[in-house]
Amino acid sequence: MAVIHHTTLKPTKLELLASWLPTRPWYVGAGEPELTKAGGFRLDDPAGEVGIEFMVATDASGARPVHYLVPLSYRGAPLDGADHALVGTMEHGVLGQRWAYDGCHDPVLVTQLLALIEGRAQAQAQSISDAPDREVTRAYTGQGSPSAAPGTTTATDDQDGTELRTSDGTVVLRLHRVLRPATPAPQDADGHVTGAWQLPDGTRARALFAALHITLGTLA
Repeated sequence: MAVIHHTTLKPTKLELLASWLPTRPWYVGAGEPELTKAGGFRLDDPAGEVGIEFMVATDASGARPVHYLVPLSYRGAPLDGADHALVGTMEHGVLGQRWAYDGCHDPVLVTQLLALIEGRAQAQAQSISDAPDREVTRAYTGQGSPSAAPGTTTATDDQDGTELRTSDGTVVLRLHRVLRPATPAPQDADGHVTGAWQLPDGTRARALFAALHITLGTLA
């Protein structure tokens, strides 16, 4: 179980994201973002070493607010081979220096996201320890376990989001980075995750966060 520390972060997560988001191909803004935290959820690392958060950040810098899904992993030391995925470092008031990564490139986050889709992990509230997030829903209709697929997983960004693909091509997981309320799961998806966040007018919105496709037969 992850313990949520209510303490200071320097710089804050949103300050890090304000510099990092404009470097992404799926960023649709025209300048420096004006970010607020609008929602999201956490997942537990069974080893208790990596913090895992799926943040929804709203950018109010344009004519209309834009809502981004930002999976983040937090580590107490650099992740080998992941310099390209580093969002930034922060000083945590309890845990000390933390390295924040684009979680799509962190194998711990990817494994736990697949476990969530399969029903083997429970989404947790962002700001409360040991509190399930009942607004997050998931489904899996495929056969076998996607998290057991052989090979490594690579993450590729494009203008529509991020694609995670195993090296053998068996599993493809598509993350929607720009969230659009009421987006349904594709009919041909083998699994998916949907979540909720708060709109600027105070109402709640839901959308597809991730869709899973099994591309080569049945997994073991």
